[in-house]
Amino acid sequence: MSEAKLIDGRVAADSLRSQVASEVADLKGRFGVTPGLAVVLVGDDPASQVYVRSKGEQSLAAGMHSVTHRLSADTPQDVLIGLVRSLNADPAIHGILVQMPLPRGLDEKAVVEAIDPDKDVDGLHVVNAGRLSQGLPALAPCTPVGCMILLRQTLGEDLSGLRAVVVGRSILVGRPVAQLLLQADCTVTIAHSRTRDLAAVCREADILVAAVGRPRMIPGDWIRPGATVIDVGINRVPFDDPAKAAEGRTKLVGDVDFRSARQVAGAITPVPNGVGPMTVACLLANTVTAARRIHGL
Repeated sequence: MSEAKLIDGRVAADSLRSQVASEVADLKGRFGVTPGLAVVLVGDDPASQVYVRSKGEQSLAAGMHSVTHRLSADTPQDVLIGLVRSLNADPAIHGILVQMPLPRGLDEKAVVEAIDPDKDVDGLHVVNAGRLSQGLPALAPCTPVGCMILLRQTLGEDLSGLRAVVVGRSILVGRPVAQLLLQADCTVTIAHSRTRDLAAVCREADILVAAVGRPRMIPGDWIRPGATVIDVGINRVPFDDPAKAAEGRTKLVGDVDFRSARQVAGAITPVPNGVGPMTVACLLANTVTAARRIHGL
């Protein structure tokens, strides 16, 4: 059997960003509306700083209004929530994202719940989660939306009848991607680290979404031949090369053992450059969607 087709998230993300830029230009030209995204960064986590910078650069490149609020790690909870509420009331802002994780001592759930659901472009507010579960229009979390775009580009628009297994039950990826797969008329199983005979459950899948946060947890012999594998995991592990490992160098791997999985699957996302690039592109798309809805367009 030949190696699985690689699903290149960079190409898909470039296409989506171009589509977003076109929609932004249309909103500006026809309705005088410039979609606005506000990102709030609390503390100095290096990875968060990289993500926030990328979000700001990409939103500006798409022609959007972009604002970044940087707060110190010792910012009190009431000050952070006060900023969120001021952004809720700002007519120039259509999307609000508070970068996670927050520093110790801040209540992430309370901060998310303070965001206006109509501006919750991260899709984490309980109102959006509830609407998604009911099959109603909702701002869905960006990574699951990106997964669905990659699946449809790989398998076609009609996913109905396919058996999908989602390994992971987080509110950020596992549960919402399962809801989106249900809306696409897939037959969906949510599995996790405590699922009995997880290997057998995974082998049932036409579509396997791995989002459990454990490096290389899913080997190739857990995958049905020809299945489409979407690996959401981003894990840092030491290099296999002992010399590089001894230097403390690390690399990114997914939740799927890519080398063995590629020999079995029909198509698979690599890590990096699979699902990852889609996340920020989908954030921009969510912001455009929020702007349209807020302005009744």
